[in-house]
Amino acid sequence: MKRRYPKLGLAAAAMLAACSAPPPGRTPEQPQAALPRTAPPPPPPQPAPAIPSLTLDGYKKSVAERIARASPDIFEDPLPEMFKSIVVLDITIDREGRLAQVAVRRSNGYKALENRAMDSVRRAAPFAEPAFTVRRRDGSVKFMETFLFRDDGRFRVRSLVE
Repeated sequence: MKRRYPKLGLAAAAMLAACSAPPPGRTPEQPQAALPRTAPPPPPPQPAPAIPSLTLDGYKKSVAERIARASPDIFEDPLPEMFKSIVVLDITIDREGRLAQVAVRRSNGYKALENRAMDSVRRAAPFAEPAFTVRRRDGSVKFMETFLFRDDGRFRVRSLVE
């Protein structure tokens, strides 16, 4: 068998060799073992759409959750046997979810902790619009919420304690 295009064969071999050779100044890389493919991690859960709670207890819990998310003073540890202070607030929210009023209903006299509880409610506002099933005649919703304070001034919202 005769070779008709020996120069073409040499050129093709040289091109293939140049493609597989590392560039000057670089060392050839070791082939990597094929990594097993894993499924990508699931996306973080999206918050559920705001569906108004149809009961006062449900709405009160959604307000408490918002207060807890907005406050740096929340603790998640188990509840202590004794609290430094227990502050009960009267909270009124208008039909659009704006805080209409917050006032101390009951306390044991620690003004700084009373203010911290009220400030945490103000910081968390505005809230979800209350459902018509929990509104009063004027369209607002009014309830009491209890704040349980440890010795270090951090608190838990009573509606979120299991």
